[in-house]
Amino acid sequence: MANSQAQARKTHEKIKQSAATLEVSALEQTDSADRRTELAADRTILAAERTYAAWVRTGLAALASGIGARALLDKVVADWLTRSTGAMLILFAGFCFVAAVWREVAPSVQPPKPRARRLPAPLLIGINGFLVIVTLAAFVGVIASR
Repeated sequence: MANSQAQARKTHEKIKQSAATLEVSALEQTDSADRRTELAADRTILAAERTYAAWVRTGLAALASGIGARALLDKVVADWLTRSTGAMLILFAGFCFVAAVWREVAPSVQPPKPRARRLPAPLLIGINGFLVIVTLAAFVGVIASR
């Protein structure tokens, strides 16, 4: 009888240790899952910033191409063609600048709470607002120039 009680206590201790190990393991898995979620949110923020940069980069390239097309095609092809080509590229640049802010400020899906900070919306709106003003000035310059 003493032997069976000792064995029962021993088994009880093993179960207790096993339960403690499982509890620690469960906490580690929860911490790991939380960390992966946090890292995924950070990656989402950084991907959104790369997308914003791509829109702005495309807009700047279109703006430069519109002005360059007007300058390079002058007296090479018909005046209406140089104006319309330059104007279309410049209008596309304006669209890119507006789309960049729109996609960054109003994302379609909110990511989980990230550690990485988002770029401030007023800064993005200010910079892209300036680029839209430059675009409008270039548009008027391309259309009105002789």
